[in-house]
Amino acid sequence: MIYEAVKKLVQYGIDTGLTPESERIYTTNLILDVMKEDEYEDVDCDLSNIVLEDVLRELLDEAVKRGLIEDSVTYRDLFDTRLMNCLMPRPAQVQERFWKEYEKSPEDATAYYYKLSQDSDYIRRYRIKKDRKWTVDTQYGTLDITINLSKPEKDPKAIAAAGKAKSASYPKCQLCMENEGYAGRTNHPARENHRIIPIQIQGSKWGFQYSPYVYYNEHCIVFNGEHIPMKIDRKAFAKLFDFIKLFPHYFLGSNADLPIVGGSILSHDHFQGGNYTFAMAKAPMIENFTVAGYEDVTAGIVKWPLSVIRLQSKDVERIIDLADHILTKWRGYTDEAAFIYAETDGTPHNTITPIARKRGDLYELDLTLRNNITTEEHPLGVYHPHAKLHHIKKENIGLIEVMGLAVLPARLKGEMELLKEYILEGKDIRSNEQIEKHADWVDEFLPNYSDINEDNIGHILEQEVGKVFCQVLEDAGVYKCTPEGLEAFHRFINVL
Repeated sequence: MIYEAVKKLVQYGIDTGLTPESERIYTTNLILDVMKEDEYEDVDCDLSNIVLEDVLRELLDEAVKRGLIEDSVTYRDLFDTRLMNCLMPRPAQVQERFWKEYEKSPEDATAYYYKLSQDSDYIRRYRIKKDRKWTVDTQYGTLDITINLSKPEKDPKAIAAAGKAKSASYPKCQLCMENEGYAGRTNHPARENHRIIPIQIQGSKWGFQYSPYVYYNEHCIVFNGEHIPMKIDRKAFAKLFDFIKLFPHYFLGSNADLPIVGGSILSHDHFQGGNYTFAMAKAPMIENFTVAGYEDVTAGIVKWPLSVIRLQSKDVERIIDLADHILTKWRGYTDEAAFIYAETDGTPHNTITPIARKRGDLYELDLTLRNNITTEEHPLGVYHPHAKLHHIKKENIGLIEVMGLAVLPARLKGEMELLKEYILEGKDIRSNEQIEKHADWVDEFLPNYSDINEDNIGHILEQEVGKVFCQVLEDAGVYKCTPEGLEAFHRFINVL
């Protein structure tokens, strides 16, 4: 019955703290309006152990029945976001509470905001928990592997509707401030239950929010209040540390600013961070070096499959000075013997993926050297997953992967289930179009296992996928983890 579902949703808002008890009637009426329901009865029902997903499903089914929405994931997501907004505090209230919590500690502020972002269903907990996650131990440390299952696939009706819809430029992208409270459309997610925390970065207005698809604990996005392109420069390093000073328990990093090595949404200046320690942050420095004029900054090469220089100092400005010096040298650096070209035919290739953090009383900045040159043999990028690995990972290696967390495509879940069956039953993998691309890989690793059975096949496949991701990272490294690679790395360090 709709009245029971409405009552439960309101109670959920009160239980989680989204809705004050004094607004029970007001919130009930907001939900009734969204449901186009004129009547209401305060029915008796069990208000303990309310499961949000179940309550929303009941209201969405009723909305479909009443012809308020089409029965597809896109329209249901747009509608349940409207329902959740009925429970939500206004942006000013969220901001006021956030900064009151911040007076206690930055940790208290982010804990409040992260909980609100989940309770509001902006971060859909019930979808996130569907993601497959495991780890694999490598010579570089323990890598995190995820298969992303939380992003709903576009349904055909929504795709068709989006194709017919009038082109819209508001908001300009999914990172703009204008998303806060936006109702959404078939080609742009609803954000009515979204609340942004305004912060000051380098004297200008920025926004702080969480990713709706949290890949790791407190996965946040920090974005420019202006819709301007990403750029890695001295100002970018300063922006990273402005945030770290505000939230010293978080790391913050940036995708690179060139295609192929640049991750996503290069059109809007933004960073990603969170309260998580990646394998890259745990990786030691294999050797230290000193740059003339910057003897007060500790510098070293990190033991990592990509080529990373780590800078440490108590003085942020000195780290920024040296990082800018290294970036300037790298932008113009060519070493033909190592197949590193600063540019070809006027197209620049060298850039950096930076990650900032605070470690004890030291500030730290990791500079990951990137190059996006392509060749006939490697048309998607020389320092990109090579074709042999595309059956597992073909997409760009952005910030999150650079730090040691694989975000693998949803298709792999079904493919791994099929592989289990074919391997255990000795069937010909090449006979199945869906998994034939994995056949050579399976042929390579199967001889390494003397006993493969129903109990261990899942673990074996997970570990082998993890090893492929490690190779993916090695492919993305401009200097390989070999004596020759280290020698070439030294040639660059010598010009600093």
